[in-house]
Amino acid sequence: MTTRPIRIAPSILSADFARLGAEIEAIDQADADYIHVDVMDGHFVPNITFGMPVMAAVRSYTAKPFDTHLMIAPADPYIAAFAKAGADSITVHAEAGPHLHRSLQAIKAEGKRAGVAINPATPLSAIEHVLDDIDLLLVMTINPGFGGQTFIPATLDKVRQANALIGARPIDLEVDGGVTVDNIGEIARAGANVFVAGSSIFAGNDPATYAARIAALRAAATH
Repeated sequence: MTTRPIRIAPSILSADFARLGAEIEAIDQADADYIHVDVMDGHFVPNITFGMPVMAAVRSYTAKPFDTHLMIAPADPYIAAFAKAGADSITVHAEAGPHLHRSLQAIKAEGKRAGVAINPATPLSAIEHVLDDIDLLLVMTINPGFGGQTFIPATLDKVRQANALIGARPIDLEVDGGVTVDNIGEIARAGANVFVAGSSIFAGNDPATYAARIAALRAAATH
């Protein structure tokens, strides 16, 4: 179990896009810690979601941090624009470009928390030499591109290995994909402390259910 603070980050990929601002307000009021913004380009991943204008348009609906996950390639040309649109942290994929260190430095230059994500088949060695340049390590526990997928069991060992690699560094260990109330406890025991959850929170898109679902995830992660 990690000693880092547990954070629940609802992914607005599963929100009702027709009332996105209201959905963000609802998860804010339901005690979300972060708002996870999944940006997809139809190139790096087989789906297209939204970009800077949409993010900027909904930024005023919450003061909670925007945890921005760029599933795009290349990412570097858009880092400054996402920072301006309201991102508080910006995570790029290790697989998305040849110069990961340069990408992280670009994020830091914007005054934002820098994160790096790795896909299920990518070894942790891909990020070992930038550990001291990041604030967040995101282990994908599904193949990125779509919400509603099932957690890949083999990634649990990777979370444990990532936790060991981080050691005492002040780095958040985030997981994204297939997180449910049934498996979040085991994932937390493996060392993760930030949990992205989409359909586990937004299923049915009924704001009256969000607070109870977030509370249940938090309780399962901490006990």
